[in-house]
Amino acid sequence: MPVPVPRQRETPAEAGGQAVLHTATIATATATATATAPPHASPLTLLVIEDDPAGGLTVPEILDSDGHRIRLRTARNLVEAERLLTPDVHCILLDLSLPETSPRATATTTATATATAVDQLATLHQVLRLAPRHAVLVLTSEADAERAAEAVRVGAQDFLFRDELDGRLLSRAIRYAVERKRADIAQYKLAESKLRAQENARLERGLLPTPLLEGSDLRFAARYRPGRSRALLGGDFYDAVRTPDGTVHAMIGDVCGHGPDEAALGVELRIAWRALTLAGLCGDDLLATLQEVLEVERPCEEIFATLCTVDISPDGRHAGLCLAGHPAPLVSRPGRPARLLPYENSGPALGLLPRARWPRRQVELGGTWSLMLYTDGLIEGRIGEGKERLGQDGMVEMINRHLDRGLSGEGLLEASVTEARRLNGGELTDDVAVVLLSRAEG
Repeated sequence: MPVPVPRQRETPAEAGGQAVLHTATIATATATATATAPPHASPLTLLVIEDDPAGGLTVPEILDSDGHRIRLRTARNLVEAERLLTPDVHCILLDLSLPETSPRATATTTATATATAVDQLATLHQVLRLAPRHAVLVLTSEADAERAAEAVRVGAQDFLFRDELDGRLLSRAIRYAVERKRADIAQYKLAESKLRAQENARLERGLLPTPLLEGSDLRFAARYRPGRSRALLGGDFYDAVRTPDGTVHAMIGDVCGHGPDEAALGVELRIAWRALTLAGLCGDDLLATLQEVLEVERPCEEIFATLCTVDISPDGRHAGLCLAGHPAPLVSRPGRPARLLPYENSGPALGLLPRARWPRRQVELGGTWSLMLYTDGLIEGRIGEGKERLGQDGMVEMINRHLDRGLSGEGLLEASVTEARRLNGGELTDDVAVVLLSRAEG
């Protein structure tokens, strides 16, 4: 179907000899553009915004050798332009002599003799706000070169002079403008991504805990991997503190779900646990209070959290264990294979049952030992292509293999998470947190 292209209205300056952009110029330029387009180029659509009250002539569709064409759309003002600015438009050609059509421009105002170049580019500013992701070319006379350069400075990709316009120039300008705009957007996204990564690093330092173990002879190591893509934190959380009496308290927990609300709730529960522990609460009293915190802070009643807490005596040889629907820790001692601590009589997850109780079980650790707390993300990864999961038994076997290789501390945790990921055939979908407390009797 033929596409209407309006002719440029003559201005007093153009009547004195300036060349005028008219339908024949656009038609010739479009024909040359399709003839000089690079092979296999995607078809482009150009929106021409030009004031022409008298209406315009038409030009037929012009195809290049690959069947591609530069399609033309025309608008006489910004109202029409907004209607025609669909996602398939790639580039806008704006006549800088177009009158401003915003409500501010149509209101009665008194012109001043001190108008600046920015004031004269009001229409361009409107187009840039209207089409922030589109390439924009501006069209003006050679006598207006200063304003054309200012147009590029404020956001246009390039400018064209009416009296120098030809098909090759228009073709090149359109394609260069589109590619330049794409490059600008890509650069902006890259810069935004870098800033986000820097901000995430700052947030991570604030949200992930720094254990308070000064004065303790225990060694601490941890690994944390959120399951959500590009996430900073998941719903898993952990912490460790030493109270004034010399007892070391550690915990690990998991809020059900994987969204930002669950991650925020995990941080709240961790902070509440630290505050309550330093205030002297332990065992059942501590978990009951944490359940009250969860019930107040959770976004909906279906949200619950599992938790494992241990309190290690000042001499390091004994520990109290409480489980709230959480997998039991794993303990290893010299000359013995690692094994799971007893998990009978554990209580329910926090938030499931009102007035629930969480028995505290006494555990003998001995002189030299390592205690590993973990979330179920480590054991729920699949093994190979089937539905079988690693599970607690598979995890114990894996840990024993790494212990036989002499791994400990950070190296043990890193190897364990890496192997679980390898067995899963790729990234683990659930959050993973692992904490290792170790003691060597000297």
